[in-house]
Amino acid sequence: MAGGKSETPVSLSDRELQIIDLVAAGLTNQEIAGKLEISKRTVDNHISNILTKTETENRVALVRWALQWGKVCLNDVNCCTLPKQIE
Repeated sequence: MAGGKSETPVSLSDRELQIIDLVAAGLTNQEIAGKLEISKRTVDNHISNILTKTETENRVALVRWALQWGKVCLNDVNCCTLPKQIE
């Protein structure tokens, strides 16, 4: 898929949406793991599952997908309602 945009709705968990938001913010898997207090391997697994679900090939394509589908808000571009993080 050249454009990295799935044509069908994708069901993502709140945790997967959190991870997409952190990927879009430029964090590494290790940084995401530290921020969410989970293991890097768990982050790796989540990202692998997200890439499969969204039919994207890499992090850049994933961020493009997330912007196109309104899943992230970056610097007041494509601002949308994101799930509230439980603290």
